[in-house]
Order: sequence, then structure tokens, then C-alpha cells
Amino acid sequence: MRHGSHSGGMKSGSLAIARPACQVAARVETTKAKELPQELTAQTPAGDDPDGMREGEIAVALPERFDASLYYIGRIRTPWQRREQCPRNPSQSDAVCTVELDPRWREALAGLENVSHLLLLYWMDKARRDLVRQSPRHTAERRGTFALRSPVRPNPIALSVVRLLRIDGTTLTVVGLDCLDGTPLLDIKPYFASIDSVPDARVG
Repeated sequence: MRHGSHSGGMKSGSLAIARPACQVAARVETTKAKELPQELTAQTPAGDDPDGMREGEIAVALPERFDASLYYIGRIRTPWQRREQCPRNPSQSDAVCTVELDPRWREALAGLENVSHLLLLYWMDKARRDLVRQSPRHTAERRGTFALRSPVRPNPIALSVVRLLRIDGTTLTVVGLDCLDGTPLLDIKPYFASIDSVPDARVG
């Protein structure tokens, strides 16, 4: 999923980042959402709409309050500064990237040196969150947000399976990301081929 790939800012609410020594903890503010019509349909092609919507896309008003809080446990470093530079998906990239983990979580890495692949969950902090119908660039078909791996979604969480090359202290070197440089990291999990792979899964 392209993070990392973010487009446009959040249209409502705010994600306030507390900056302790590690500078990666975050908490969610319960700020009232910006007033929006219940449904907005773009009538102009991408580039002509000031809200950055493509023709046929639909946005909705977001809930007034957030329901949860989270911590950024680190940052992801990649070669890409803009969304259009990012690979379409992780399988199309062989770029070597790094994960800079907050030192407080160092002990949580114990045993990870024996793992070949990881699941990284990260927060697409520059993605808009209000679209329910989208017009992907790679297809003429308009689809619902939950039928896409787009970074634009109510909770902009992305997931990638990456190959772990090495661990140096709290820095992980990996291959298999498609997100923007500086993307906040939410979690690290070991990838288990026996339970995480579904060879006969289909998308049609």
C-alpha cells in the first residue's frame, strides 16, 4: 500500500504530536471536525479541483471525535519525498530503506534477528481521510475505498511485508517499502508464511 504515499492534508481533526526526548510519541486530539456536506461529488478533473479530488470521487463528513490514541514508535527513511516518486506497491521496489526505532523500544527487538521478513504498519500522515469512492490512476473503474489499497482511507494505516537485511542497534535495514521519507511507524511484527500467506486469495 502506497503510503506512504500521501496526498492532501487531513480535512478535519488534528493529530497532535507530543515531543518528548524521543520525539515520536503521538496522541490524538478530540477536535471537532470541520463542517462538511454529508456527500461531495467532484465534478472537475484532477488538478482543477482545489480539494484535489478526481472526477467521480466522493467525500463524506468525518466523525466529530477520534476514538483512540497511538504512539509513533519510530520513523521510516526512504528515497522518496513526493507521492508521485513512490513505487505503486512494495513488490515493485528493491530500494534499501531504514526503520529508525525510538531507543525506548530497543528491548522489543530481542529475537527479531532470526526473522527474515517483517510486517511493518505505518501511519500515512499526509493522506486525506474523507473519500469513500475513489478514481485510481491505474484504472478507469471507480471503486470504494475499502476495495482499494489506496493511502486515502478513514484511518490511514498502511502495511508492507519487508525483507529484513540487518539490525544495527535500533535501526533496521529493509527492502520492500513504498512510502514517503519520514513516515511514522506504528508497529513491527514477524511475518509467518504459514499463516500470513494465502496463495489462493483473489481480487477480481
